[in-house]
Amino acid sequence: MQQTLVLVKPDGVAKGLTGEIISRFEKRGLKISALKMFKMSVEQAKSHYAEHQGKSFFDELVSFITSGPIVAMVVSGENAVKAVRSMMGATDPLNSAPGTIRGDYALNVANNIIHGSDSENSAEREINNFFTKSEIVN
Repeated sequence: MQQTLVLVKPDGVAKGLTGEIISRFEKRGLKISALKMFKMSVEQAKSHYAEHQGKSFFDELVSFITSGPIVAMVVSGENAVKAVRSMMGATDPLNSAPGTIRGDYALNVANNIIHGSDSENSAEREINNFFTKSEIVN
C-alpha cells in the first residue's frame, strides 16, 4: 500500500472544505491513515518547500502556507500518489478540469486549496516532516 501526504492549505480550511476533500478521497477508496490540524511554522514551511528555495515565489509560498491553520493527512491506498494528484487537478486551477478539487474550488495558483506529494520519494520525505511513525495508522 502506497502513502502520500496531503495538505489542505489555509484557503481550503477557511472555506470549510476539509470534510469534502476527505470525503472525496474516502469515496475513491483511499484511506486516511493520519490526520491533524495545526498552524505550520516558518521553519516547517521552509523545509517543506526547500526545493523552491531561491525561486522568486518562495517567500510567497512560505507566507501563504503559514497564514492560517492547515490540515495535514497521510492518505494510503493503491497508487495513492497518482490517484491523489489526479483528484487534485493541475497546479493552476484555471487549467484544472471540473470535478477535480482545484477545478471545483480554486481560482488562482497562489491559493489553490490543496497540496499532494508529487512522487513516492517526496511523499516519504514530506510525511516525515509532519508525522511520526506512531501517528500513522496502518
